[in-house]
Amino acid sequence: MRAMQVTELGKPLSLRDIPHPSAGAGQVVVKVHTCGLNFGDLLAIKGTYQERPDVPFTLGMELCGTVTEVGQGVTRFTAGQRIAAYCGFDALADFAAISADICVPIPDVMSDEDAAAFLIAYGTSHVALDYKAHLRAGERLLVLGASGGVGLTAVELGKLMGAEVIAVARGAQKLEVAKAAGADHLIDSETDDIRDCVKALGGADVVYDPIGGDQFKAALRACRPEARLIPLGFASGEVPQIPANHLLVKNLTVIGFYWGGYTRVNPKVLTDSFEVLTDWYVAGKIKPHVSHVLPLEQANEALDLLRTRKATGKVVVRVA
Repeated sequence: MRAMQVTELGKPLSLRDIPHPSAGAGQVVVKVHTCGLNFGDLLAIKGTYQERPDVPFTLGMELCGTVTEVGQGVTRFTAGQRIAAYCGFDALADFAAISADICVPIPDVMSDEDAAAFLIAYGTSHVALDYKAHLRAGERLLVLGASGGVGLTAVELGKLMGAEVIAVARGAQKLEVAKAAGADHLIDSETDDIRDCVKALGGADVVYDPIGGDQFKAALRACRPEARLIPLGFASGEVPQIPANHLLVKNLTVIGFYWGGYTRVNPKVLTDSFEVLTDWYVAGKIKPHVSHVLPLEQANEALDLLRTRKATGKVVVRVA
């Protein structure tokens, strides 16, 4: 079968022919339809992601597909069932053998493209804002990187949860995407002073930050007393160092958050979140924004869209 693999760290993926997987105990084999790309994929290629498999490995963190084989002990799924899964790796291939525990059934009304764009982006934002930050209606939510895969869902969900949403993105075109997702206020990170703009609006109660670097520092200084800050990625390339005295003076809380870690620590957090998100999707309250869909053979070009920040929302690879 075909697979797009990392054969050398820091180099483009290679399209290779690898053995077809079989289902082990507790696993299912999935015929992959679509794979949603994430910033973590770029880190995995460089060898700087939290998890570092041995080379060669197949890239791709989330997928939508159809179950073709069920392993021993699996009772939740049957052959022919459509599922979505956060698998960490192996999604950029014709078939993947994955743990049944990380699979979720998807409604018939959800397209393959939407399903591949759904789990990580919406799951990250929902668990971060609801379970971790306890965002309340009427609070002011500051979203950095608001036009990206996770940032855009934070804007959409924040508005749905009743917050006043401030979106920070680069350039007028990306800000328009954030506005369409429900942002109340727009800040251009290329030309505007984030700290001054947020303070002029009254400060932030919750900061959602997949960017890090100078934007985190500006957001920290624009927080209201008792604000909560959620650093969940460092797309800027800089991990900010947090001055403890600033936290003390304003009674601020910085909340560490890695969505994928809950697959091992407390998967019920993710499955409960997905049930809520699926209900919202079926009710028409949320809709993934997919800016590009490319075939498996063009996975390197798809990754370049993320790397060069030319995409908005999600980039999806169509496998079958």
